[in-house]
Amino acid sequence: MERDFEHKLFREQVGGLLEAHFLILYWAALAEDRKRRYNITNCFDDLKAQTITRTKQTATALVEALQALRFLDIRDEGNRKNVYITPYGAKALESMILNQTYSPQKSQFLEVQS
Repeated sequence: MERDFEHKLFREQVGGLLEAHFLILYWAALAEDRKRRYNITNCFDDLKAQTITRTKQTATALVEALQALRFLDIRDEGNRKNVYITPYGAKALESMILNQTYSPQKSQFLEVQS
């Protein structure tokens, strides 16, 4: 019974994510795969390039929401707040990709770094 509740809660949490949340999870996973550090400023620049937001406050709020869901970790490293996808975030991202909820978009930051 408790396990069913956990699965249902997770599905509802993932179902409530916006395209911006998906993209942040995707870019964070991609950055880790490429052994790059991805931070909140990079999130903002990439979301701005996608015309999703025009403010860093919105990007920060999106990242913090993912952190509250335990889908991202935010770590102070030097003078940057780097974001890292968690196992729960990876599972959420996988679910959205398999369901074709949103389409991956290129990260300007990661394209320049490649």
